[in-house]
Amino acid sequence: MANRIRKAMVMAAGKGTRMRPLTDTMPKPLVPFMGRPLIDHVLDRLEEAGIEEVVVNVHHFADLLEAHLAARRSPRIVISDERAELLDTGGGTKKALPLLGQEPIVTFNSDSVWAEELGSNLAELIAAWDPVRMDALLMIADAARTIGYVGRGDFSMDASGLLARRSPAATAPFMFAGVQIVKPALFADGPDGPFSTNLIWDRLIEKGSLFGHRMTGTWMHVGAPDDLAAAEAFLRDL
Repeated sequence: MANRIRKAMVMAAGKGTRMRPLTDTMPKPLVPFMGRPLIDHVLDRLEEAGIEEVVVNVHHFADLLEAHLAARRSPRIVISDERAELLDTGGGTKKALPLLGQEPIVTFNSDSVWAEELGSNLAELIAAWDPVRMDALLMIADAARTIGYVGRGDFSMDASGLLARRSPAATAPFMFAGVQIVKPALFADGPDGPFSTNLIWDRLIEKGSLFGHRMTGTWMHVGAPDDLAAAEAFLRDL
């Protein structure tokens, strides 16, 4: 099947506070992972999946990140400038709407990395996308099969792939793996200023149009220097 998703947005504007001291001198997307900046791993995955254009939002050390991205030829990079105000994932996507267009897009957290098994998790996510039933399709990982994650999970999922939130006192088997396919128009109704994509997801849960696709392989949470070291050690031992 032909690739129906042409554009993506990479969330790269955050301050990376938990990644200090590495982020005292560079943006988190430029922190080296296995010898290359985190964002290059993300852009490589998007390119392999047939994504032609990627909007990257910038804020923390924006000049350094823009200079690095200027050397990239494929996919084509477009900058969404958040220097004036950090807008969180939802607000950042809303600001970028004029660059994203109306067709479904991939959004990709710049610190989302994983070890593949057979095939491509991103290609399988795109193949699973059904715009008739779905408003968003999240790549989800088994919470018990991650590197660096110590939470209680984010979602449960029924046999059709519909997602439900973990109740506050419970645990849930799945977590958001930092990648989704979503209809950009959903963000137009978000509030002005900073807001989280969680606001959009909660609306879709009520509507019955938030779905999950279970990834294979091992997802790695690289939120802090120790997590980064653990993920690199895991990959070296494969």
